[in-house]
Amino acid sequence: MTVFDQLRRLEPIFHTPAFGRTLDDFARRMTDDYWEVGASGTRYGRAEILAHLAASPPVDAGQAGWALSEAGIAELGGGTYLFTYALTQGGRRTRRATLWVRAGDDWQIRYHQGTLCGRASSSQL
Repeated sequence: MTVFDQLRRLEPIFHTPAFGRTLDDFARRMTDDYWEVGASGTRYGRAEILAHLAASPPVDAGQAGWALSEAGIAELGGGTYLFTYALTQGGRRTRRATLWVRAGDDWQIRYHQGTLCGRASSSQL
């Protein structure tokens, strides 16, 4: 399986069975220095994300009918990859970027960003 295929099955992070289902799974997938910028522009650290996930378990993207498109990957070196895509969640569309680092035979996320790009429509797709 290619690196692209491995990472594609883990996205969107926190919302696929392959990424994990439990708080322990989520913590194991995140580097200790993980942080993200949400669609609102707010910065969240690892502890904040884990607390949020404990209080409000994430939905399954496939069951919710979310659509991932325009996926791409770039190798940055040192076992680090940038995985980018667009995500449509009902009428909401975001562009996403995740920094993935190889952790032995598995993968961890170091950084993630979601940028709101408006309502999904045929003119934006």
